[in-house]
Amino acid sequence: MSQFLPTLRALVRTYQAFDNFSERHIKSLGLTTGQFDVIATLGNTAGMSCGEIGEKTLMVKGTLTGVLDRLEVKGMIVRVENPKDKRSTLIKLTELGEKTFNTTFQPHLEYLSQVFGQLSDKELQEIEIQLNKLQQLF
Repeated sequence: MSQFLPTLRALVRTYQAFDNFSERHIKSLGLTTGQFDVIATLGNTAGMSCGEIGEKTLMVKGTLTGVLDRLEVKGMIVRVENPKDKRSTLIKLTELGEKTFNTTFQPHLEYLSQVFGQLSDKELQEIEIQLNKLQQLF
């Protein structure tokens, strides 16, 4: 039963190492990880509901609300009435939010490619397959 513990430790340590590496760069861009996730999710879209953003960023509602509130104060997002459903609100990037997306998203991908670029396409595909398999088991 405990044969999976070394794998579990490796998975957690890998996630922590990734999170620390990624967060360091995001902070240098003047954002928190949550703010970057929301801006990256909303970039190149006409806006999304809070539920859609939550699904894509994997943030729980309480955390997402706080991130959205702070982005709104910074002038990066705006909440607007959803024209398709008057009961819901759309979250959209403002001009400043779009500019932030355009100046942070690609540089962050390039930063991450320092690590992921060391793996072959085959290795990346194998890792993705195994991670998806593990996800499906849960």
